[in-house]
Amino acid sequence: MYSQLYLDYNATTPCSREVIDAMSPYFGQHFGNPSSSHHPFGWLAKSAVEDARNSMAENLGVAPAELIFTSGATESINAILKGVVGTASPGKKHIITTKAEHKAVLDTCAFLQTTGVEVTYLDVDSRGLIPMEEFRKALRPDTALVAVMYANNETGIIQPLEEIAELTHGNGSLLFSDTTQVLGKVAVNDVLKLVDFACFSGHKVYGPKGIGLLYTKNNSGYDALPSFIQGGGQQKGQRGGTLNTPLIVGMAKAIELASRNLEEEQVRLTTLRDQLDKGLSAIELAISNNAGVERLPNTSHFSFPYVDGASLLTSLGREIAVSNGSACNSASVEPSHVLLSMGIERSLAYASIRLSLGAYTTKTDIEKAVEIISKAVARQREDNILWERRKQV
Repeated sequence: MYSQLYLDYNATTPCSREVIDAMSPYFGQHFGNPSSSHHPFGWLAKSAVEDARNSMAENLGVAPAELIFTSGATESINAILKGVVGTASPGKKHIITTKAEHKAVLDTCAFLQTTGVEVTYLDVDSRGLIPMEEFRKALRPDTALVAVMYANNETGIIQPLEEIAELTHGNGSLLFSDTTQVLGKVAVNDVLKLVDFACFSGHKVYGPKGIGLLYTKNNSGYDALPSFIQGGGQQKGQRGGTLNTPLIVGMAKAIELASRNLEEEQVRLTTLRDQLDKGLSAIELAISNNAGVERLPNTSHFSFPYVDGASLLTSLGREIAVSNGSACNSASVEPSHVLLSMGIERSLAYASIRLSLGAYTTKTDIEKAVEIISKAVARQREDNILWERRKQV
């Protein structure tokens, strides 16, 4: 077992014991293929998949037929963006998104631009929010889809989706929201009533990796997304391939558990997050990048001037697991595109860390984290001649 503190729950979560126990029989004892319709092995697997689908739908407040199983949010995002513009009329080949979206959205949009799709990338303001007047101006008669994440994976900042949905649908366009980060942290049922498409990943909510959901509203203007993986006709022909029964069962259990104690967990996480914010704000010149705005109850994000971000992360990595942004973009040596889109200077963006709390985070963990980070920042600054010179300015 690792001795480090783990404060990187927005990157991934450990699979809970109840989820593992729920999946276990379907790796061995009940190993049948859900598409094998002529014997009990297949019947049992099919029944497990349908029970899981119904459970997820009930907990998310949607219809079972509105859920498509995928390998995760990235596949869902690709299917939605490519599917909507692929089936839109020739005069509707425009997408609106923001510069603060997850790379899965930005990279897919960049690909679509090579096929002739026009994409408008909106800036966000210093709080990480979409300036609504700029959003209104960006809407066009040929806008097929608006792609705006509900809660940012790096900063946790929540967008005013109700107003965005009203303007989008009033323009005759469809709305997709990346809701990957919200399960188990905030209620998602009302959000799904506002959007036409959404996506989720099991591993963000103490479920297994390699399984996700694509939500597509039945009355969105399309009966369904077009088939995006052909072969076998599974899931009404939309996504071919043998259904992964154990992982589907596991994700259903994870969503069930998250829904069961959501309100209590929100309060607990918010209390811990505020404790963390208070402790880190006491560090000289520390800057919170998500204070004073609605955000996820588990996410803090700070910049520390006069600190080399890479060295800070290396130093912290011996004792505490945190990140400088999305795990999906960790190989990049560039500063966070989310922070840059908020107008944060590159030097500060380099010197920033994200801390995300979870089910196993305790008050003692927060106290230790504040102590570790405070000492690490102090050590970094001791080696920076500019830190001493600041007092002479």
